[in-house]
Amino acid sequence: MDRLMEMIREEGHVAGDQLPSERELMDRYGVGRPAVREALQNMAQLGLISIAHGERARVAKPSFENLFDSIALTTSGILRTSPQSLQDLKQARLLFEVQMVRLAAEQATPEDVARLRSLLDAHHASLVDLNQFFHHDMLFHREIAVITGNAIFPGLSEALMGWLSEFYTHLVRVPGTEELTLNEHGRIIDAIAARDPDAAEQGMREHILRANKLYAQHQQNDGEAR
Repeated sequence: MDRLMEMIREEGHVAGDQLPSERELMDRYGVGRPAVREALQNMAQLGLISIAHGERARVAKPSFENLFDSIALTTSGILRTSPQSLQDLKQARLLFEVQMVRLAAEQATPEDVARLRSLLDAHHASLVDLNQFFHHDMLFHREIAVITGNAIFPGLSEALMGWLSEFYTHLVRVPGTEELTLNEHGRIIDAIAARDPDAAEQGMREHILRANKLYAQHQQNDGEAR
């Protein structure tokens, strides 16, 4: 795989370019087909190339989203087997989100605020489907990341919520939680619209800490029930 990546760099391949066939790669590097296929599959999992049946592999456009997707399974395993890692990730998300929303409040345009309000309307409409409700929750946080203008933040925001989703999805079924979430999102939007970083940070901090506290209470109640 290292040699294939070096070939892509040295030969100046760009997104969409086809790589040599498996037979050509076998001859070039003096290895068998299993080694070539394993290398290509690993690269595909990392989002470096795309593989379609019956075609030669193509160079993919790298993205941070692909990077985060490639470590999702490992991250999920760590979180399920290490309670401390879950706490660490929740703390990391808190620090990330409150600083991110400050940037958004400093940079948001009226068009940005309009998109956030449109997302909030769609979030309200999703109350009839709790799975969609969580998805719209993620879209709201991701849009705040987009407003910052940092190319890494949207993928990271989506990844953090995705990694935590299996621990939080059931919380939206606690009576009243959905309306709390929507009201908190509304206050965050108002702070961003007012270009008030302090109010935006406070709103986001309270929003995430409330969710963390609710999860801790759910864990405790679940443990007592058992």
